[in-house]
Parts: sequence; C-alpha cells; structure tokens
Amino acid sequence: MATEIKVPSPGESITQVQLAKWLVSDGESVEKDQEIVEIDSDKASFPVTTPEDGIIKILVSEGETVAVGAVIATIGPQTGQDENSKTKIQNVNIKTIPAQPASSPVNQAAGVSGISKEIGSAPAAAVLHASPLARKILEDKKVNVQDLSNAYPGKKLTRKDIESFISLKKESSATITYSGSREIDRKKMTTLRMKLAERLVSVKNQTAMLTTFNEVNMQAILKIREKYGESFRERFGVGVGFMSFFTKAVIIALKEFPQVNSMLDGDELITPRFVDIGIAVSAPKGLVVPVLRNAEMMSISEIELRIKELAGKARDNRITIDDMKGGTFTITNGGVFGSMMSTPILNPPQSAILGMHKIQDRPIAINGQVVIAPMMYVALSYDHRVIDGRESVSFLVRIKELLEEPAKMLTEGLDPVKLLLDL
Repeated sequence: MATEIKVPSPGESITQVQLAKWLVSDGESVEKDQEIVEIDSDKASFPVTTPEDGIIKILVSEGETVAVGAVIATIGPQTGQDENSKTKIQNVNIKTIPAQPASSPVNQAAGVSGISKEIGSAPAAAVLHASPLARKILEDKKVNVQDLSNAYPGKKLTRKDIESFISLKKESSATITYSGSREIDRKKMTTLRMKLAERLVSVKNQTAMLTTFNEVNMQAILKIREKYGESFRERFGVGVGFMSFFTKAVIIALKEFPQVNSMLDGDELITPRFVDIGIAVSAPKGLVVPVLRNAEMMSISEIELRIKELAGKARDNRITIDDMKGGTFTITNGGVFGSMMSTPILNPPQSAILGMHKIQDRPIAINGQVVIAPMMYVALSYDHRVIDGRESVSFLVRIKELLEEPAKMLTEGLDPVKLLLDL
C-alpha cells in the first residue's frame, strides 16, 4: 500500500506553499528520512523527507503552488529488482587511485567513462569514503571525485553532502550566454522572493526611514584578530570574525540607547528588555535574517559559534521560521561583496539596522599627522517616527568608539582606566 507524502505546515497563518525543487526523480528508489523536495513559503524554505524506504511517485510538478496538507507524492514498496539493484550498488567499493601523468595511457584511454574516468584523475593521497547511497549518486551524476575529495577532505560522505556539492556546482555554473540573439529567459518568482519584495516596498511606503553615516578605524580589531586568532580557533573551534565585534558593540550601545531597540505596534511603542540581533545572511534563494536570541547574555565566542551555526543552515537551505522569528535590531554586511557604502533598508517591525562595509586603507588625520589606516564606512538606517536624529547619531558614534577601543566592551562601554582609578 502506498504511503502519502503531504505538505507540512511551515507555521501559523501560512496556507499555501510553492514546490521549489524536487531532489529526486519520479520512480526513483528512496530511503527513510531522505530529503526529496524543497518547499518555499513566504517566510522560509525547508525540505520534506520520506517517512520510509520505497519507490517515489511524484504527483505535483516543480514550481506549482499547493495548499498546506496537500498530497504531493506517494511512496510504494520496493520491487525485487530494485532490492537486487540496491544490493549490487552497496557492494561497490569506490576508492581513488594514484594520479597518472598527462601522457599516461590511463588518462588517454578512450574507453574510460563515467565514474571511473573521474576517479582516475584524483590525487594519490586522496581516499574517498562514501555511504552506499552516496556511491550510487556518484555513479548516476558522474561527479568529479577529485573536486569532491578536495571539498570534504577526510570526511565520510553522505548523500546529503554530495547533493549539496552538486547543487552548489550547478549554481556556480548557471550563467547566461550572450550570443547576439533576442531570446529572453522567464521563470516564476519564488514565494520567498515575492514576499520579500512586498516587505521591502511596504518599508519604503510605511516608515520615515533615514540613514546616518560614520567611519571606523578597524586597526585595533585587526590587531586582535592577528594576535589571538589562532589561539581563539584552537580553543573554540571557530575563527574570530568582524561580525562578533560589531554584535557586541551594538548590544552595549542598545543598552545605552534603548529607543533604538524599540518598535511601533499600532499606537504603542514597544521597548524590549532583551536584545535579539538579526544577522542578514545571503542564502541560495535570497536574503534571510536568522536571529541571535538574548544576545546580551552571549560572549564573543558564543556569538561566533551561533553565527556559524545559523549561517551554515542558511547556506544549506535548512533555516527554519523559528530561527528567524523576532529580532529587535539587524546587522547586515555588504562589505563581503565589496560594497563601500550603502543605505540598508529596515527589517520590519524593527526601527533600525546597521550596515557594515568593505575595509579599505585610506589616508586619515591622527594627532595632526596624515596616516594610512584600514577604514570602514558604517551606516545606520532608522525609522524617524521612533528614533530622533540625536539618538541615531549618538548611537552610531558609540559603536565607533567601542570598535576603535575594544577593551571598553569588556567593561560594558566604560573606560577601563577610569575603572582602574576608581573614577
């Protein structure tokens, strides 16, 4: 008897979703808990997994919009032939062999094809470890084992690792060629992208958004990373990045200027007694903003570990609605793409957002002398209905001070020397 696969509810108030991408083919053999389809809602993307082993029958095509609870596929029992085929695949032992010189007969042989040809080009030191299902995918997709081994050195590969690798390769190679023709490409927007567009337009139309700018000398932060970066990684298993310093500075500044942490709800002003920081992350299907909850209780290492976890989930399309709920303030970093200056747009219902940008050496005046320093422009966009100019400018100046003198973060913004002298 076939088992129905239905669209799960991604959250309250969501009644329809879009089938973004089938990860398996109709009639393919699947395993229990295998991800088979990606679903787009207006808030997040998420995968649907199989409840049992069997043969899948797809009932709804990619790109279609369906109701929550609708049946999109069924799982039927495996046939004897399928089981024999599966057993045969599991007995295959895939190992890489030493690389041959360019003139070697192994590389020149015309009869070498498929997975054997790819394995033949792998380095001698690389040995690929893969689960039986992962090996089948390697055969079917003709994956370059050398590239795969370089991407996951020493790791036993699962089906999910290989599918993620294939997906990223497709995205990186998906380019439009310009050959003088008058053709156009047309594809339906994802539900997530359409919802994002609506929210961005509503922000421009329904808020009194302004932006104030400043610049930060990043020399002190760079010296800390250079001096303590290796020991920090050895102890905590993660590098010390710029985002954690900015997050810590924002937390301290929000405590001093709670109005920036506030938001409107009808005719009421809500000021939380906690700080939930949203970190804007570029995911394969668009911008998402996972949230660090109660960030005011986190250390630098805890912030780094949580950011790493959430960013990884976003890149793998595993981010959930719960990961993005709430948020009282957002930080976005356009500098990773080379942006020198921008006006970040508010993330409603929040009243402010901080924009980081590219660090670039520039001449500045210090103590009457012109010196070259690593400078970053920072921008604070804010809703003028909630935050006045004085507060917004003072808030951004405070962040600048904390970043240029990071020791003040240890004392919650107070001057360490004054504390030492009981002043």
